[in-house]
Amino acid sequence: MDVALTSPAFAAGAAIPTKYTCDGADVSPPLAWSGAPAGTQAFALIVDDPDAPAGTWVHWVLFNLSGTTRALPENASTSETATDLGDARQGRNDFKRTGYGGPCPPPGKPHRYVFKLYALDDPLVLRAGATKADVESAMQGHILAQGQLLGTYGRRRG
Repeated sequence: MDVALTSPAFAAGAAIPTKYTCDGADVSPPLAWSGAPAGTQAFALIVDDPDAPAGTWVHWVLFNLSGTTRALPENASTSETATDLGDARQGRNDFKRTGYGGPCPPPGKPHRYVFKLYALDDPLVLRAGATKADVESAMQGHILAQGQLLGTYGRRRG
């Protein structure tokens, strides 16, 4: 089963607006989803760049969003325990901080940014600051459905 993940800020496969990148305000874009199956107790969100020069770069790890949540606002909290997001927890991204870190590729060809949302049958038993690998491991056997949204961003050569 698939969850439909969208953003009012950019269409699937389209460019992510500068506002949501290191060249702009570097705030998270608004997201919305539908189609979560019955029994969803929590959501996890992982955003990464598979085109990064050194391998996949993790931009956001967010987990234990309430199973009743159907959207994230623009400029979501970056605190480890996001009380404004129903006490969801933030993991550590590859910028070595919690919360969202926007696209910031080297100049050249645009990179792909994959927003992956997972509907889970139980919240994850992990502390804030967990890594993408920790979250992916803890989700094994608990994923009811998932969805993804792909955006692109490129920087011009200066």
